[in-house]
Amino acid sequence: MELLSFLLLLPILHLFFTIWKWVDNKRDQDCYILDYQCFKPADDRMVGTEFCGEVIKRNKNLGLNEYKFLLKAIVSSGIGEQTYAPRIMFSGREESPTLSDGILEMEEFFYDSIGKLLSRSGISAQEIDLLVVNVSMLSAVPSLSSRIINHYKMRQDIKAFNLTGMGCSASLVSLDIIRNVFKSYKNKYALLVTSESLSPNWYAGNDRSMILANCLFRSGGCAILLTNNKSLRHRAMFKLKCLVRTHHGARDESYNCCIQTEDEKGRMGFHLGKSLPKAATRSFVDNLRVISPKILPIRELLRFMVVSLVKKWNRHGSPKGTPQGPIKAAVNFKSGVDHFCIHTGGKAVIDGIGISLDLTEYDLEPARMTLHRFGNTSASSLWYVLAYMEAKKRLKREDRVLMISFGAGFKCNSCLWEVVRDLGDGNVWKDEIDRYPPKSLANPYMEKYGWIQNEDPSTFKIPED
Repeated sequence: MELLSFLLLLPILHLFFTIWKWVDNKRDQDCYILDYQCFKPADDRMVGTEFCGEVIKRNKNLGLNEYKFLLKAIVSSGIGEQTYAPRIMFSGREESPTLSDGILEMEEFFYDSIGKLLSRSGISAQEIDLLVVNVSMLSAVPSLSSRIINHYKMRQDIKAFNLTGMGCSASLVSLDIIRNVFKSYKNKYALLVTSESLSPNWYAGNDRSMILANCLFRSGGCAILLTNNKSLRHRAMFKLKCLVRTHHGARDESYNCCIQTEDEKGRMGFHLGKSLPKAATRSFVDNLRVISPKILPIRELLRFMVVSLVKKWNRHGSPKGTPQGPIKAAVNFKSGVDHFCIHTGGKAVIDGIGISLDLTEYDLEPARMTLHRFGNTSASSLWYVLAYMEAKKRLKREDRVLMISFGAGFKCNSCLWEVVRDLGDGNVWKDEIDRYPPKSLANPYMEKYGWIQNEDPSTFKIPED
């Protein structure tokens, strides 16, 4: 009888053990941000109106029409006068870069931001279990991740990844790698390092689709410390709730709209095609279609379903040829999201996302201010936007932050963070957050160089000063 009872109890015990094991494994698969540090270059790398004019004049392949195009682009870009450029620009060697220029640019960022991050967190470099570095347009041997390992004398069993070519959405690609590694290993520390190397990638030709990148991209970077150790939750800043990646590389139009290539004379540059807005919109819509059910409450999804059915019914009931007017998305994303962390790809990108998600100027302010102060820092731009929200003391416990990024390929990646505790550190904005937002975001380029608009191509000469 006792044996029979034991045999009957055995499957029940096995079931409880299986459930306990599943829960135990699941609890260590969470991904937390313990701290992050954005890079603020030295003031001697700051790009003002006068210096921009000097750099453009150094390119002898540009004519009056290119000057007018660049003036229109920079005036409408949303970028201010306090962004940063690599040191090679200030020595006038942008058309003849060396490998050392690119590496030194990255090392200046690495050692500043990683050093500050580790010092503030109290975590030593030898405790890091996973290192992921993403710099799209610089590939060196040994890799940039190996250079960090060598400098900080990290452990020999560290798992290191070095990503290139992933574009402005690379931060969330790196984050996805960390998230998946965390599913297989318990109680680990990860260091995510994201930046872009501008030194070897200045375009010196006159192709309009390629000189545009010279106007938009600026120096920056961020180092992020993450863990899946549940016992460190009280120290964490954010907890990752979900992440969705959308890749439209199979579409030729999307693939070719944003690509590193050579112009007709063999000069290397970064082409931004006219189909870029269309590609971005298409990938954005597909990404939202996947992430929306993961981040929105059921009541909002049901409401959207009902509204969509009613609209569809009304369209079918209307006579053919009846104007319907513009159809906007009926989803209220604010029902599941408190803050929107938008990639600073340009003023048009921010405006487009704002219209698509029906966001207010308050929602768009962090992205606009980041674009104005730091420019488009590629994959690291999201973290400057997040730092602005923190410096403004917007991030409160249990708030939810949606990150949205776009990148070459063409890709749209997004993720949702939950704020673990009230945040208020200034990070890279610490010394200047009280000055933002300014009364005006207008830059002085038109005031300084507006006279170019009235010049005659047949008589135009570049002034000496």
